[in-house]
Amino acid sequence: MIGKKIDQMRLSDRAEFAKTVSESDVYLYAGVTGDLNPAHVNEEYAKKTFFKTRIVHGMLSAGFISTIFGTKLPGPGTIYLRQVVEFVAPVYIGDTITASVEVVDINVEKNRVIFKTICVNQEGKEVLTGEAVVSPPKALKK
Repeated sequence: MIGKKIDQMRLSDRAEFAKTVSESDVYLYAGVTGDLNPAHVNEEYAKKTFFKTRIVHGMLSAGFISTIFGTKLPGPGTIYLRQVVEFVAPVYIGDTITASVEVVDINVEKNRVIFKTICVNQEGKEVLTGEAVVSPPKALKK
């Protein structure tokens, strides 16, 4: 299976992915990345922070954008080249995060697509905004 090629994509094409972030997700992410910041993994520490409880790693939420590129739009075979991200609100354990991407520019000559990227929580509040550049899959040579 291969994702959409650049000639199959149009401005304003959209896709999304949603997931409820569990405590297990936070610990697995911390273990895989080595990011054991107590703001994420230590409730006693986190109670003394601005947020008053543990927060989810920002890059875990940003990873949901990668899920879209690799599985939905453009899909399998896509190469993720660049991501600019702004973390605008915290994500808490138990939040349902919906990541969405929208095509805002297509450069056929360079095989590049620019996307607006956003993650919102279950209340519709933006928690992450940004822009990404990907290289969609090309037709496989025979």
